Amino acid sequence: MFLPPSNYKDGSSFSARGLNVDFDDIDSYIKEKKEVSKAYAKSISLDYPKLREWDFKLLSHFKPFYAPLCDMCCMCTYGKCDLSENKKGACGINLEKQQSRLVLLTSCIGASTHAAHARDMVDRLLEHDPERELKYDSSIDITSPIITTLTGIIPQNASDLDQIMACVEKELTNLMASAHTGQEGDYLDFESKALHAGMIDNLSLEIAEIAQINLYDLNKGQEDTPLLEIGMGVIDREKPVILAIGHSIAPGTEIIDYAEKMEVEEDLEICGLCCSAIELGRTSSRSKIVGPISRQLMFIKSGAPDVVVLDEQCIRADIFELCAENHIPIIATSDKCSLGLPDKTDEAPAVIINEILKGELPGVLIRDVKKVGQVAVELSHQVKECRKTAQEMKTSSPEDLKLTQSNGRCYICSSCGTDCEGETLSLTEHFAGQECEDPQALIEECIECGQCDRVCPVMLPLTQAIKDAKTDDKELMASFYGKCVGCGKCSEECSQDMPMVNLIRWAAQDKIEAEKFLIRSGRGPIQDVEIRRVGAPIVFGDIPGVLALAGCSNYSQGEKEVALIAEEYLKRGYIVVAAGCAAMDIALYKDEDGETLYEKYSDRFDKGGLLNLGPCVANAHAIGSAIKIANIFARVPLEKNFVDISDYILNRIGVCVIAWGAMSQKAFAIATGANRWGIPTIIGPQASKYRRLYLGNEEEPRTIKDKRDGSTVVSEPAPVHLAYSAESMNECMVMTAKMCIRPNDTPKGRLIKLTNYVDIHQKYYGILPSDLVHYIRDEKEIPFKYKDEILNQLKDAGWEPRMAAQEPSIL
Repeated sequence: MFLPPSNYKDGSSFSARGLNVDFDDIDSYIKEKKEVSKAYAKSISLDYPKLREWDFKLLSHFKPFYAPLCDMCCMCTYGKCDLSENKKGACGINLEKQQSRLVLLTSCIGASTHAAHARDMVDRLLEHDPERELKYDSSIDITSPIITTLTGIIPQNASDLDQIMACVEKELTNLMASAHTGQEGDYLDFESKALHAGMIDNLSLEIAEIAQINLYDLNKGQEDTPLLEIGMGVIDREKPVILAIGHSIAPGTEIIDYAEKMEVEEDLEICGLCCSAIELGRTSSRSKIVGPISRQLMFIKSGAPDVVVLDEQCIRADIFELCAENHIPIIATSDKCSLGLPDKTDEAPAVIINEILKGELPGVLIRDVKKVGQVAVELSHQVKECRKTAQEMKTSSPEDLKLTQSNGRCYICSSCGTDCEGETLSLTEHFAGQECEDPQALIEECIECGQCDRVCPVMLPLTQAIKDAKTDDKELMASFYGKCVGCGKCSEECSQDMPMVNLIRWAAQDKIEAEKFLIRSGRGPIQDVEIRRVGAPIVFGDIPGVLALAGCSNYSQGEKEVALIAEEYLKRGYIVVAAGCAAMDIALYKDEDGETLYEKYSDRFDKGGLLNLGPCVANAHAIGSAIKIANIFARVPLEKNFVDISDYILNRIGVCVIAWGAMSQKAFAIATGANRWGIPTIIGPQASKYRRLYLGNEEEPRTIKDKRDGSTVVSEPAPVHLAYSAESMNECMVMTAKMCIRPNDTPKGRLIKLTNYVDIHQKYYGILPSDLVHYIRDEKEIPFKYKDEILNQLKDAGWEPRMAAQEPSIL
């Protein structure tokens, strides 16, 4: 593996493979640009015409492929219009244009979500101090690779970020306008705008991450971040439990701050789901991480939370009903997710708490996060007392109940119920939570009709599990934990109203209590020195690739599949980075040695390294690392130089994004933005439902340019696709190795990549790949283990050696 000299220091230079690298020039260049950056901040714009030209070049190599779920258009009052069999709608649109318009809308929704979060973080930073200098780790000079590449600016303070956000908001408005009836009418232009929306999403990610890192003093790229506990079993249910769900760091931070102020932090369990969980982990080591979005329904149905605090994104649409069923009060904190709750922002905390405890309100909207902190902490203690009292009342006869004071408030007398007008339910019973009172009796009521089996989306043998449980064998039912997606369709269709999700939780109780894993705290950006260390090995292929895992694996076995993909490639020396739910999915798996992957692998950005970058917005660092490689290693200028940077990434950096799971619109936007940067994505196993892929021609060589002499070169189809849908984990495993091949690979690098590709293809498909003729340029690149078989394959295909382009490009 290529590495800079061991005595390398910033400002030095060295030569390797005929390339002179002088970091003194780079350092002075960065310092100079920081000085002039403010001059640009007042006139920020994105050069869309130039970006559109790049899009059309990309789309000439990677054709859009559509798989519509519906061939009707119902978007205006002319409709509905039948667009099948080349028919046109009333406005003149055809199915190809309609599908590309839906792609644009999906990408805009995702980008708007992250942009709104970025605006919230920037506004909070502005309130704190508009001119406060943005600070980063001393090892990071390129602090904003996405922002600088797109705008030419290196933001220095919150005011700069505010100017960039104004540009983001203008661009999104224009993109949404183009989807209106009677505007854009070309499918490639719709696709170009979808790519633009994805890039805007990536820009918003970086703005949000920079703002919150500085606002809350989060990790700024440090290696060896601490290992934190994750899993439903790490929550101490004897303490009051506050659950934060969503995407924003603000409410959870205020809860922690108030708990510390009142010196009750050790008496509380403050935990999170989804990105809020990782955010809390970056803020305080005392906070607990329940897990990714796939844990949301099961954890709420368990009745463990005493209070649920919501911010934005990643929240189930039926969260209000779920919490009401389990008598868990809700505190919403964002106008973007208000759930029909009354706005109590201007009321005193004591009044809000009293109204909730009386049962007058199932929840409230509080838009002041400081007030949220106080209400959540104080309310959780009182709800917990009510629940404990309810349990005592259930296990004691009335005559044995002592009228003893509990926490200075409740005397376990239940008079609150008898005194309440029109109500007979006491507070203690109201907050008792929903439980399976007698699971075995419920199971006996099952008539074994099999309707639950027929409607289960993941085809679990529920009826057989019930039959087994009738004989006191809960093993099969317990095994459904982690496979059941908690949709509740089984209960909806059951003639006996069997609460199957609760029964699965009951059967798997021991398994849930033992669910304790470890995850690295989100580390933030990649250090420049790390890029300098691995830039050459990645570009030349000695490190075979960088995999960025993203998306929400909210489907059966999804968490395990994400972890297995990461493990397969970590063993082979790829760098694996993850953010958001994907980072948590990886943690919820232990290998044969009983270790999580975060315990087993280094968190350095180097060969075989596994990095938790942070929450969903930290996906910006994955894209930023590719940009930094182009700039730091290859000295491709950043400032407003998107096209050259992206062309370099596409042809020379073996990076691939894997969005594995039921993709949200924001995951789609992240992936589409990555495509515009020249980064291929693999989506699946359900993401094909988004109806559009960018496919290359697998069977034909690709014609590209060699920038060294301007000649046209016949090259391998690498990367083979720009956006590809894998229908199974096995297909994803194989395609990932293939997607990391680049025209720039050295013979040694190509040998390493092809060895991995052939090994994995043999492992998961049982045969050698049939397309090696396109990727082997010289016999030195043939994997040793299969050399004879591959030589025979090449001979049958009429293969001949060929020269590789020295500076491959599609420009």
